[in-house]
Amino acid sequence: MPSPQPPRAVFAMDPVHLPLLFPPPLMARLTQAADLDPALVVRDFTDPTAADALARAEFLITGWGCPALDADVLAAAPRLRAVLHAAGSVRSLVGEELWKRGIAVSSAVTANALPVAEYTLAMILLAGKDTFTHRERFRAGHTYPTPTDTAHTGNVGRRIGVIGASRVGRRLLELLRPFDFSVLLHDPYVSAAEAAALGAELLPLDDLLRHSDIVSLHAPDIPETYRMLDAGRLALIKDGGVLINTSRGALIDHDALTDELVSGRLHAILDVTEPEPLPAGSPLYRLPNVFLTPHIAGSLGNELERLGQIVVEELERLVAGVPLTHEVRHSDLARVA
Repeated sequence: MPSPQPPRAVFAMDPVHLPLLFPPPLMARLTQAADLDPALVVRDFTDPTAADALARAEFLITGWGCPALDADVLAAAPRLRAVLHAAGSVRSLVGEELWKRGIAVSSAVTANALPVAEYTLAMILLAGKDTFTHRERFRAGHTYPTPTDTAHTGNVGRRIGVIGASRVGRRLLELLRPFDFSVLLHDPYVSAAEAAALGAELLPLDDLLRHSDIVSLHAPDIPETYRMLDAGRLALIKDGGVLINTSRGALIDHDALTDELVSGRLHAILDVTEPEPLPAGSPLYRLPNVFLTPHIAGSLGNELERLGQIVVEELERLVAGVPLTHEVRHSDLARVA
């Protein structure tokens, strides 16, 4: 009896990411599990070559740069059974038509959470040492700080406020445990007992803002969180407090934040902004109390292999008839990024 034909899979993303997501050992596992052309990476579903591949595809392996899977795309993919996303959020990728079709969706968001949490931990530790202020002063005056300058510097007993027990938020809470911090948490879906198990004290948002030395945002970008840190809530953060955002710029009223930062009352570490990037004339590029990075907290370079690893394992599960481990369900989208 002839062997069954392996299922057809197709890449759909910006091809620049493919070598880092799927280095040779992972690519070999993909091509062993499915009928997959490593040279075909779709960016335009209307291209004739792509359209032919799409018509036969059972699995789409997607990533950054993949066009939205709208009704027209899905109509051209009658055999499609699953979308395996080698990145984080699928919110802008999949729509209602996909869910109606019952197509399974998996995401590598769990792997992407680790570098974001690591970046955040690093920034918390640097902020606690007032690293960025001392760097600016050292650049300007070439002198070492006095004991008076460093009287309020250090990480012992710092109160760290974590907004959102998301995958990133939970991983950060885990990374914070070895340090001498007092950790506060706000998440409307977490109980006090669960927060305690995560190593944090659960507080209402306003109380967390009042009592934290450093506030780190890890909530999803959903209607309920849009500009959740408005002018009134930013005003609750103590003088000299630090705000870290590695989530989404839309969670903060950036006009109000700019006012606070221009005044010098707060410090900020921003890997994401609204808009992104900020206009060239934004004062945030020049302020000594602002540390801006260009959306680098998530997986970059050799970290992308972790995302590819998850996709390979998910494809192997599907081929073996085993349930997905990192499945995204329609109901999840109301609460996740």
